[in-house]
Amino acid sequence: QVQLVESGGGLVQAGGSLRLSCAASGRTFYGYVMGWFRQTPGKEREFVAGIRWSGSSTYYADSLKGRFTISKDNAKNTVYLQMNTLKPEDTAVYYCAAARYYRGNNYPSSYDYWGQGTQVTVSS
Repeated sequence: QVQLVESGGGLVQAGGSLRLSCAASGRTFYGYVMGWFRQTPGKEREFVAGIRWSGSSTYYADSLKGRFTISKDNAKNTVYLQMNTLKPEDTAVYYCAAARYYRGNNYPSSYDYWGQGTQVTVSS
């Protein structure tokens, strides 16, 4: 059973940084794609960034390129999301997700497993 556990969320002032972690367990993730999404009340879940477990291919939402960086530590089975120059509009619940294989897009429906989410709040 795949389990994804996020951590690292919290309250930060605008302009600050946070690093989220996603600890993955339950199987080997060779061939998987790991992703970060975010969601605010009343809005659809939004793709933030993705990374292939094998190799180094990464994907980003165009609007977040340059501020957010996704990375992984295969030995620790952990995926990270470094968020810099945070803005109040980055406030959301951030979810880690895993796809058994890359389906050609980063829609939420393309991911098979989800974590519980971690709240990020950016104050102005």
